Amino acid sequence: MEQPVLYREAGASWWPLLWGPVFAAAGFGVEALTGSAWPALWVFVACVLFVSTVLWVQGRRRVYGVRLTPVALHQGREELPVRDIAAASGVEPRAGARVLGGGWALPRGAEPVPLRLVDGAVVLGWARDADALRVELDRLLARRES
Repeated sequence: MEQPVLYREAGASWWPLLWGPVFAAAGFGVEALTGSAWPALWVFVACVLFVSTVLWVQGRRRVYGVRLTPVALHQGREELPVRDIAAASGVEPRAGARVLGGGWALPRGAEPVPLRLVDGAVVLGWARDADALRVELDRLLARRES
């Protein structure tokens, strides 16, 4: 059964898909001004740039996406069950705390969301809007306790 999503960050938007076709159209336009345009070549360039950008955006969405459901917090490639989270507010980050999502450091542009686990360990969650994620986690944890 699909769980409702309480908080979501996509990790990347799809607008960069326009880069390839726009650059190819600009290249075609410049070449057309010289009088020797090769439309098939520029369509091929647009397709190659489009496909490579699709792969890049899809990878960023997979690695930098954040999703909170009533069951789990998904940070990049890692899933942390909500039942393992003891607190999200008032937790001080510790030096050397493990970063969720499989990376060595927080993703660029992300703010830390320290989480205390039920076993007492502190891990670093992250989000571009850390306060919004923390609020949703607090609501979820309060519902769980009542």
